[in-house]
Amino acid sequence: MASLDVCSSDLGWVFDAFEGQIYNLTRADMLPDILHVKADDPLVKIWGERFLGIFLLGGTFGGLLFSSLADKWGRNPVMALTILFYSVFSGITAFADEIWQVGALRFFVAMGVGGEWAVGAALVAEVFPKEARERAGGIFHATSVCGLWLAAAAGLWVGTQWRTAYLLGVLPALLVLWVRLSIKEPESWKAARECKKDRMGSFSELLGDARWRSRAVFGALLAMVGLATFWGVVIAGQDIAADFLKKAGDPDWASRSKIAFGFIQTAGAGAGMLAFGPLSARWGCKKTFVIMHLAALVMTPVICWLPSYVSSYAVLLGLLPVFGFFAQGIHAGYAAFFPALFPTHLRATGAGFCFNTGRLLAAPVLIWLSAYMKSTFDLRIAITCLGGFFLLGLVFLAFLPETSGEELPED
Repeated sequence: MASLDVCSSDLGWVFDAFEGQIYNLTRADMLPDILHVKADDPLVKIWGERFLGIFLLGGTFGGLLFSSLADKWGRNPVMALTILFYSVFSGITAFADEIWQVGALRFFVAMGVGGEWAVGAALVAEVFPKEARERAGGIFHATSVCGLWLAAAAGLWVGTQWRTAYLLGVLPALLVLWVRLSIKEPESWKAARECKKDRMGSFSELLGDARWRSRAVFGALLAMVGLATFWGVVIAGQDIAADFLKKAGDPDWASRSKIAFGFIQTAGAGAGMLAFGPLSARWGCKKTFVIMHLAALVMTPVICWLPSYVSSYAVLLGLLPVFGFFAQGIHAGYAAFFPALFPTHLRATGAGFCFNTGRLLAAPVLIWLSAYMKSTFDLRIAITCLGGFFLLGLVFLAFLPETSGEELPED
């Protein structure tokens, strides 16, 4: 039964990642079309970053709402609801013809995306023993790579017809039937509901109890680092490749840069996320986080400057998966780490608070700082500076406990 639960969670997260990433692969065509400007107009970059910030805000709101409901109502119905949210509103985006419509729809898509992660991460933590929890959580998050590959393939297939890509986003709604039929509520959740019915998914207890409040706050700050660097730095791998190819006069720079990011860099990211579980089982989650943050800090300026210095696109392609391994690999740790910080009656709520409040805290970085830097400075300078956020993760980790090899907490 655990395998069916995890399979459903994994599929939900695959399409969750697809819905989030399809925007990054289509915005170069969508935004000039919606804004009625040329592709190199500064408004394209500004609105591109603003919509990333709006996506983080929507993910925060949806994540907090649906994670609390998952503790109150159960994992099954809420996971189905989140999948419907991101599928339907993604499909409606195909019919948008004004900039505010795109922003509103991306907000609603993000609500489903943020909620699905919290439910899936809590479910995976509850159905596996402590010896396998980190590996299972890492695998759960690593399945996002499949969603990124699907998005990359869709982006290449539709070309400049961006509306078609969003119509494809309706397909995950078919997963809802599978979720409703396959997922059974964990026994730990059923037991918690019997004796703590009025406390299930309580934000007042999460933030009012000093035991859980500290974990929630510093977990959210840790997630902020990962999400700000993902949307501001990691996905810029495609922009770096495009910038290199355009300067080299490559007429096929658009599709080649999508392949460089969507397949080559993402392959390294997938390997990093799959590696996080086994590494944390050996070293502990915190030490694995530290190593990956430091390596990502080093790789960010390397990926920005070394390929240009040696004038080699082959070097860039060789570095992209290494960059993805560390800079995006840390995200698998959130699925393994955050649910293990909280008791059953607050597990989805706490994990959702960490990950999705991290989205809220990361939003200003994208809406103002990243948008300003990328539209004002050389792309490589902007990304190198934004990579400095990886250092903050080390500070926040110092205030969080180690969870590897420990039983899930209960009060």
